[in-house]
Amino acid sequence: MAEKTRYSDEELEEFRQIILQKLDKAKKDYEILKSSINHDESNDTMDTSPTFKVLEEGATTLSKEEAGKLAQRQQKFIQHLQAALIRIENKTYGICRETGKLISKERLRAVPHATLSMDAKMKQK
Repeated sequence: MAEKTRYSDEELEEFRQIILQKLDKAKKDYEILKSSINHDESNDTMDTSPTFKVLEEGATTLSKEEAGKLAQRQQKFIQHLQAALIRIENKTYGICRETGKLISKERLRAVPHATLSMDAKMKQK
């Protein structure tokens, strides 16, 4: 029997649902991070006595930097998930960009935006 060269439409739909769920959660997480950076609903040093401001401003800056980094990572993750949805539409989803073979379903369920099979990923290291 010939080796499968792509996932069936039913399998692609299963992956699409997984990706849509992860995308929805990722967007919500991104909004939370963004609002923490902007202090939309904040109880930070702005509403405490001046004594604590000096001590907390450094912590606030560090916290904003960390939240900014996390927000950037989250945005990148969202872009990867959106690219995976495009690959599903093009019916190229789940095909390793190095080997041209199908990426295992287990890997795609764990990392739905993966573009490399485990073999190809290990060779990179």
